[in-house]
Amino acid sequence: MSRKPFYAVVALLFLAGLALSLYRHFTFEVPWLPGEKRQIWSIEAKVEFNAGRGPVKASLAIPGTQTGFTLLNESAASPGYGLSFLEQNGGTRAEWTIRNADGPQELYYRVDMLADPNARPRSPASIPGIVSHSVQEPYATAIEQVLMQARARSADAFSLTRELIRELDSRQQNAQLLAQYRDKNRLLVEMLNRAGISARLVKGLVLEDGRRRQSLVDLLQVFDEDRVEIIDPASGQPGQRENLLLWEYHSSPVLDLVGGVHSRVTFSMIEQEQPVRLALAKKFEESNLLNFSIHTLPLEEQALFKGILLIPIGVLVVVLMRVLVGLKTSGTFMPVLIAMAFIQTSLATGLIGFLLIVSMGLVIRSYLSHLNLLLVARISAVIIMVIGIISLFSVLAYKLGLTEGLKITFFPMIILSWTIERMSLLWEEEGPKEVLSQGGGSLLVAVLAYLAMNNDLIRHLTFNFLGLQLVVMAAVLLLGNYTGYRLLELKRFHPLAKED
Repeated sequence: MSRKPFYAVVALLFLAGLALSLYRHFTFEVPWLPGEKRQIWSIEAKVEFNAGRGPVKASLAIPGTQTGFTLLNESAASPGYGLSFLEQNGGTRAEWTIRNADGPQELYYRVDMLADPNARPRSPASIPGIVSHSVQEPYATAIEQVLMQARARSADAFSLTRELIRELDSRQQNAQLLAQYRDKNRLLVEMLNRAGISARLVKGLVLEDGRRRQSLVDLLQVFDEDRVEIIDPASGQPGQRENLLLWEYHSSPVLDLVGGVHSRVTFSMIEQEQPVRLALAKKFEESNLLNFSIHTLPLEEQALFKGILLIPIGVLVVVLMRVLVGLKTSGTFMPVLIAMAFIQTSLATGLIGFLLIVSMGLVIRSYLSHLNLLLVARISAVIIMVIGIISLFSVLAYKLGLTEGLKITFFPMIILSWTIERMSLLWEEEGPKEVLSQGGGSLLVAVLAYLAMNNDLIRHLTFNFLGLQLVVMAAVLLLGNYTGYRLLELKRFHPLAKED
């Protein structure tokens, strides 16, 4: 019979599991390694002004998701004020309103921004129109001469901007004259417009942990066809720095105040790190349909699945040890359940507890074999006996101050009972050597399964990438098709190899 359909199913499972895992990693940014954290900036804008005994309307430009930053949370504190978040000119503004206010006023706006290299604005930046300015002499001539010199050394809008900054920072006569005409940053926008280039001033906030009462800085946003670039007018350096957040980038005032005077906006900020799962929860909270993640379940179910999803790893270890190595175990998947108990108790406590319970159980079970009880009654007696042994050890451990000993209650009592029954029958039929062989094999496989299931990397991968369950299933199917020699069987054929 052809095995092609079988291998096709295995390949399909493997590819599907791998595709789901890659989708989770690249689309929802789930890391492959545990313990990764993300940087979050908590920024507070403080608006201060004096109200003039009447209605007040204060409109503050606020940031949104942009290149390098994702908006997670935002809130405002404004006792007595009404608050609305309005979309204006392609940007968002926080608007406070009150019917009557008098004296010094303070309004607060807070935002949490995730440093996110994959973040992109929801919509491309709108290109501002080119505004023509009438300039009087001698400034018009100076502007034309500076533009001519900068244009000769440039190749596009961005290099022209850098050359203009260099010219205006020089000590040449034209630069000194233009310094008396207009502020350098606004002059740059005007000169770029005169050269037929769209540009505008935007406001950015330099992020530095623990800083207070900071102000926004001017930046140039320059457009060249379908490209846009942020340029620092002070240094001429292109590109948006990692620690630079664009606060206002739609050619609007940072603060628009009606009914108040002497306004001021200052900023305070702190940096904090959060685990990736918490940091990205807000970012992808609306991606429910294709977000196949245990994290979308309630916490109680998450805790349950965190253990359940480790079982296939233990099963894979059992299949490897039985099919490839040839170890014998007492019960097919009893080692997996024992390994689950080891996770709850710790390995040393679990091993000692398992050996004590099974040893004492075998002694008592040997007495029950002389009573010639029916199977159901005998198993029931063994279950009650196991419960009694566990209770006795727990009380004894508590009296002796050995709190670790209390954890043996996590052992699966029914499985332990059947293990004692099987080993007792095996002792009677095959002798103590076979009991030690299967019991030792079970313990060895349980320890190996525990080491695999308790590994931080494996726990992270199984909990965050459900597609890996399909990969494990494909591996199990392949192992189930193995018909070759087991490693322990090679010892049996070793004398034949010597004869050859």
